This record gives sequence, structure tokens and C-alpha cells, in this order.
Amino acid sequence: MRISFTYPTVPTFPSTHSAPLWSVKNPASCETGMIPAATITPLHTPPSGPSFDHPSTTPHCPSNPFSLRFPPIPFPFPFPDPSLPRPRMDFPGRLATGCFRPRKGLKVDADFTAEEFFYPDAKAPPEHLVIMVNGLIGSAADWRYAAGQFVKKLPDKVIVHRSECNSSRSTFDGVDTMGERLAEEVLGVIRRRPELQKISFVAHSLGGLVARYAVGRLFDHIPQLKSSGAAQSFSTDEQKQHIEQFHHEKIAGLEPVNFITVATPHLGSRGNKQFPVLCGLPFLERRASQTAHLVAGRSGKHLFLTDDENDGKPPLLLRMVTDSEDLKFISALRAFKRRVAYANVNYDHMVGWRTSSIRRQHELPKSSELIKNDKYPHIVYEEQSTHDDVCNNALQDQKLDLEEEMIRGLNQVPWTRVDVSFQKSRQRYIAHSTIQVKSYWLNSDGADVVFHMIDNFLL
Repeated sequence: MRISFTYPTVPTFPSTHSAPLWSVKNPASCETGMIPAATITPLHTPPSGPSFDHPSTTPHCPSNPFSLRFPPIPFPFPFPDPSLPRPRMDFPGRLATGCFRPRKGLKVDADFTAEEFFYPDAKAPPEHLVIMVNGLIGSAADWRYAAGQFVKKLPDKVIVHRSECNSSRSTFDGVDTMGERLAEEVLGVIRRRPELQKISFVAHSLGGLVARYAVGRLFDHIPQLKSSGAAQSFSTDEQKQHIEQFHHEKIAGLEPVNFITVATPHLGSRGNKQFPVLCGLPFLERRASQTAHLVAGRSGKHLFLTDDENDGKPPLLLRMVTDSEDLKFISALRAFKRRVAYANVNYDHMVGWRTSSIRRQHELPKSSELIKNDKYPHIVYEEQSTHDDVCNNALQDQKLDLEEEMIRGLNQVPWTRVDVSFQKSRQRYIAHSTIQVKSYWLNSDGADVVFHMIDNFLL
């Protein structure tokens, strides 16, 4: 039996050179114009069976029953024409999204701002809108895996909109500017889908602060209905429903259900170990506060609470823990049925444990209290605050620095705190992205966090 391996024929490129192709004479009686065959001595006798000869225009050398044949190669070797446009390399984008494609039956409705995930074969259009918000230097692609899992596990229930009004360098514009853009984008989605009745937010990192600002802007906002110019008459039930809509707390005219943040610096990045990459060194933390705006623009000022230097107003994050005349930040958070803060216990080099879980240092769980969950291996602690905890928090007498004021303000409403640890994972050093599953190739260990999020999602 003879087994031959032959590479498929490689197309030759036209050459501007007039020199003839490289020609080699094989001493083993192979044909002229081919690269000499490489003789391979088999380590064992091949099993009996039919020949595996691959049809090819390249003839086999009869003197070598087991040979490897290369196709002819033109010489001089052709080089690409420099006048022609080069193919664009988009490796980071393919790495982030190439491994996850919308599954069969999952419809992706793309518009000029973002993509919406839903099942097109639903008996009725979904009534629950889920807004996903990316973090600093992020994009809508960061939530691709989670969006697909939400629709897969909650078919006919939700429609997922991945916001893209704040991406890449536009995330340096500041929490307030980004929040205003997000609010406008949400209103645009609702106008296109009048069947929507409920709304939830899922936000990562800086996106959690942007979402908090946006819901403060959208609180009690009733979208205006288009008028045809003719007088309209409403039934008694329609009038009652219209009146109740104004008396119940709404977000953009919809019923608020879930407000979920993932590794969000609710207390900012200023303070000891709130920006863990600085290793808790005081002189580095002071320097970071002074130079953050040079790296992250106005968003850096907001994160390090240095945006009060020019206008004399309190830092924006401090203002976002109270209600003002035009922005009802706490009332908007209180309107949601459920508020959840997912936090990395360790190995998150961007956001500290205290700031993402809205706790004081002595309130953090001890290492002995962190227990592995069999169903969700990386969920190590869950804590549900009650109304009594909220009342007791208001009565505490402690030094009121900026961090303490923000903790008290945010704790006016109950939170569910979920602590996550990737300590035994190979992906622990990128925990800030793994907790979100930003890229399934690199952050697949965070999938159980996404499943925990979905399994506890209120509809």
C-alpha cells in the first residue's frame, strides 16, 4: 500500500518579473519544475485498507512509496502591490466577539445605536426591557454573552438592549454627560416599542454610575403620546390606568423591577484600596487623584471626587446619593423592586471590594465566612439587607467623611450584595472583566455569575 500526502495546489500570483519560474531537477527521477519530494520513513507498517491518495495535478514519485509532495512555488516570490489597500486587521474585535454568535432562533435587531436581543417566534412581544450598560472604554460587545444567555433562559419574557451611546473614548466625558445620553437612548427604545411595560438595568463598572444617573433623570418621566390633532375619548378603565400611571413611581413610564450593578465603584475610586492597582500606597493614591483627569477626562474627576474644585458644588457622586429638585436619584433607586451589587472579593485591580459592595471596612465578610457555592462556584457570599438595617444605618454616629456620606445615602434603600471570588481560577488576574464575561474566550469562568444573575432575576 502507498500513502501519499499532497498539499492542495496554491494559486500562483502574476509576477511583473520576466524571469522564468524556479526549476529543480529531482535526482530521484521526479518531474522537473517541482520541489524535491521529502522522503518520510514510516515508524510502523501502515494498516491495510484503501489508498489515501488525494487527487492532485502534482504527480507522485514512484521511487518513494511514502512521500510528502509540495506544490510548485513561483520564483522570485511575489510580493503584494504597495499601491493596493491592505486588509484591515481587527484582531481585538474578533477576539471579543468572534467566539459568540447569536444562536439559531435568536434575533438580533440592529439599529444605529445598538443591538437588541429577543426571540422572534414569541407568541406575544416581550414586555420586559433589560438595558445593559458597559463601563469605561467599553462597548456594547462587552455584554454580548450575557445578553444571549438572558434571552436563551428567559424566552418570551425579556428583550435585551445593549446600550452603545457611551463607548470607547466617549466614556471619558463624565458620568452626568453619559447619563444624559443613556436616558435619551432609553426613551428612544421605548418609543419604538410601545408594548413595553417593565424595565430593568444591568450595568458593569462605571456603567453602574451612569445607570444611576440616568434613572434619576428618567424617574417619573411619562413619555408624551403622539397626538393626531383630533379629540380623543377614553373609557373609564383607560382613564383609571392613565391616572395610576402618574401616581405610581415609574422609570421612563415603565415599571422598574431590577437594578443590578457588577463591579461598580459606587463610592468612587478615592480612598485606601478603592483603586487596588495602586496597592494601597498613600502617595500613589494622592497622585492618582491629582492626575486622573489627564487619563480619563471628566470621568476621572468624578471617580476620584475632584470635580468640586471649580464650581464649588459637592462632588457629583455625593450629590447622587440624595434627591434634588430636578434629579431624584434615591427615589429612582427606591422605585426598583430589587437592587443588587455584585462585587469582586479579590484580584479586581480596577474597583475595590468596599466601593463595589457599598460597605464599610468592618462590614466586609471575614475569610472564614466566604463559602463556595456548589451551583455557582464563584459566588462565595450573599447578603440581603432589610428595612431595619436601613433604619439602623441612619442612626449610626460616625465621622462623616465623603465615603461615609455616600454609604449612608445609598443605604437609604435595601441592597442585595453578592460577593464573587475567582481566587482559584486561571482568569483571576482579569477578574474585573471575568465577572462580566466580557469575552468568553478570556473570561468564561464568570459564566456562573451571569447564570446567578438570570436565575434570581425578577420578571
